[in-house]
Amino acid sequence: MSAQVTTTARAATDAGDPSARAAAPATSTTRPGLPRFAAALQISASLLWIPQAAAIAFAIGNIADGAPAQAAILPAFCIFLLGVLRAGLDRAGTTRAWDDARVRLSALRANAAAAVATRSPLDASRPSSGLVASTLTEQADDIVPWLARFLPLRTRAAVVPPIILGFVFVFSWVAALALLMAAPVIPIFMALIGWQAKAASERQLTRMGNMNAFLLDRLRGLATIRAFDAVDSTALRLRANAEELRTSTMAVLRIAFLSSAVLELFAALGVALVAVYVGFHFLGELNFGAWGGKLTLAQGLFVLLLAPAFFEPLRDLSSVWHDRAAGQAGLEALDRITRGGTKIVGGPESTAVEVSGALSVWIDGLTFRHAESANATFSDFALSIDPGEHVAVMAPSGGGKSTLLALVAGLSSPDNGIVRLGGEPMNHASAAHLRARIAWLGQPPHIFSGTLRSNITLGRPGIGTRDVAHATEAAHIAHLAAQRGHAMIGENGAGLSGGETLRLALARAAVGIRPGLILVDEPTAHLDSVTATEITDRLLAIAEGTTLVVATHDPALAARMDRVVMLPAPAQLEVLA
Repeated sequence: MSAQVTTTARAATDAGDPSARAAAPATSTTRPGLPRFAAALQISASLLWIPQAAAIAFAIGNIADGAPAQAAILPAFCIFLLGVLRAGLDRAGTTRAWDDARVRLSALRANAAAAVATRSPLDASRPSSGLVASTLTEQADDIVPWLARFLPLRTRAAVVPPIILGFVFVFSWVAALALLMAAPVIPIFMALIGWQAKAASERQLTRMGNMNAFLLDRLRGLATIRAFDAVDSTALRLRANAEELRTSTMAVLRIAFLSSAVLELFAALGVALVAVYVGFHFLGELNFGAWGGKLTLAQGLFVLLLAPAFFEPLRDLSSVWHDRAAGQAGLEALDRITRGGTKIVGGPESTAVEVSGALSVWIDGLTFRHAESANATFSDFALSIDPGEHVAVMAPSGGGKSTLLALVAGLSSPDNGIVRLGGEPMNHASAAHLRARIAWLGQPPHIFSGTLRSNITLGRPGIGTRDVAHATEAAHIAHLAAQRGHAMIGENGAGLSGGETLRLALARAAVGIRPGLILVDEPTAHLDSVTATEITDRLLAIAEGTTLVVATHDPALAARMDRVVMLPAPAQLEVLA
């Protein structure tokens, strides 16, 4: 808290306002829009084929009419220049689309990560860390092809074919009608296939997230799985999940291939109809459809060259149709982990501690009910703790000890009532600098993968080597710091004993400016009596002159506090001197 709560707590609802939890709007991802400039560049590149086709067709027509071969030099030069310009515009449009898509994805990820970080630890609906990791990495990556390829191509498919159809119509209304008859069939089939593709992509992404969450959970509990001889059953469950993921992935790929095959079929039929008409028109079998009576060789070639270009944007769109389904499914997955949920109080910014000294705790009219519970954990609860007082909070399991600490720290907002620290209400305006004066020791304290020093400082500015050395001495882990040096500690304290993990957490509270309030949750749970006594001694030494609130079942620890607050049942409070 001075470290851990500041890093755990990020933005949320107002603890001082009874209606804050209900009134606070749910954070949601913003649906990204079309990269307009990139689409304009790609449309311009596609439309340059029209003058290229005209130059090719009329150059061949002139030569067929007896013009010398030198007459094709100027059209050939124009074709070359237009080709270079077309390639440059297409490359610039594609590059711009991908750059814009990556920038927008970064913003969406940052928004989703901030929303997840602000979810209250008391929120039972929080997504699992495995699902969050899968969504922010694998599933979110599918948004980039949707933004960079599908959206610009969809715009190109809506703009380029009508323009080409207009040029074809100028020379032959029959050829234009053939293209117009084939074109609508393509988007109809693509839409029908797209509905199935999106549903299949959503199922595939859900299974991928569930599998990642399952795998992460089992890796964390690997020691327990081995202890209960459940390795084989866990492996079989993982294999079943992998098989379900494989099946759903193949279903998505089948739909993607089907959409491409359908489009290629109708595009080929449309071009074939135009080619058949132009061929029979030249043979004199179909003497209608041309405004001037009969098409010239140049005009017929021009129409034939434009026919494939008419379907090209639709064919390109079909090739990335799967990107649409996967991208929208990825965006909705981001939105699901972003919106809703109970938020912590205050903003994500940390505030420098400008004042020191012990904080008083004053709670009045506190009412709180967990979202999944029918009974209130606290009802009109009141408590007052003087600055520098050491208080033990005791209750049966599930009696609200940890919930009370979280509400005091602003990690969730109460349904009613108010929490004041040092006379200042815990709300949006004050939460950041109040939490900067709080130290939090959770159950169990989380140890990050990194060095001993980085786990003590937690990235807080202004903490030097002398401060870290003082903290390790106070927590009695100076010998551990000397042994470890810059060696890495594994995630969740891999390589450390339970007592060493707790001492490391105590060093976090002792480093830097002395906190005004220390909140500790079950510090001696699962420890032998000797280690528990040593941890208690270190905790009391570090908390000297500081307000200390300890949630515990340990009567030996409670006996060393100034006062014990009993919570025998929800909404009841008895204070024992």
